[in-house]
Amino acid sequence: MDAVPNRESFENLYAGKAPWDIGKPQPAFVSAAGSITGSILDAGCGTGDISLYFAERGHKVTGIDFLQVPIERAKRKVAERGIAATFLVFDALHLDSLPEQFDSVIDCGLFHVFSDADRQRYVAGLAGVLKPGGSLFLLCFSDQEPGEQGPRRISDRELRTAFAEGWVVEAIDPVRIEVRPDLEGFSFSPGGPKAWFAKIRRQ
Repeated sequence: MDAVPNRESFENLYAGKAPWDIGKPQPAFVSAAGSITGSILDAGCGTGDISLYFAERGHKVTGIDFLQVPIERAKRKVAERGIAATFLVFDALHLDSLPEQFDSVIDCGLFHVFSDADRQRYVAGLAGVLKPGGSLFLLCFSDQEPGEQGPRRISDRELRTAFAEGWVVEAIDPVRIEVRPDLEGFSFSPGGPKAWFAKIRRQ
């Protein structure tokens, strides 16, 4: 099992050039925007680019991240653009204490950072914050991406196993994750790391 990044490693990445912080929403979420409906929780929102994209489309959006720095940057973007969106410093492993349910949840690169045990806890929390019939849209590193740099690789089977009970896996499609063009210290597949984009409905 690959090592799970800790808080300090993420803080260090945000202090420099976080590979995923591209200043715009990931293409997979833009392509799926028409299917992402109602109120939205952005779990692991980082500096808020995906949250802001959906807020601009008229959605009520709440973005959470367990680090202070990216949330502060997200709040600055809200103020600069005059957009209504909520950003909270909040640990996604404690979703059971979030006093709200949402029509949709988006996860851009959060699922793949968890250990096996934390993954189960996270999925259980997602079931609590999604309204019945609501959908999770999840982007994670694929086991088709070679090498060991970056987060854990996730297989199609692992996704289906994690969401086997109480969920319907409607699609798992191969996509790419866009990374910064000025990326330093990382080497991924040409065109960006290979990834899965999953749509998973809560029963």
